[in-house]
Amino acid sequence: MKLPTHLFWDVDYGSIDWDKHRVFVITRVCSKGSISDWKEITGYYGAEEIRKALLQARYLDPRTLAFSSFYFNTPKEHFRCFNIKL
Repeated sequence: MKLPTHLFWDVDYGSIDWDKHRVFVITRVCSKGSISDWKEITGYYGAEEIRKALLQARYLDPRTLAFSSFYFNTPKEHFRCFNIKL
């Protein structure tokens, strides 16, 4: 998968396991990436896998949560991050 290294400034890009760290990768791309980055992860993981990962995410910023809820036609209350009190 080809994603910009600047999206992963805080980790060693070369050590990312795209399958094992899918929730991290998907969450990061959805909150910080571009449309072309979205297309890249959609082609790699598929929409259903992205939905599952976002539902599991411990944190999504309000904009990403709202978009994800709308895009996947899933109430915000179904997202783990909505129910976690930080």
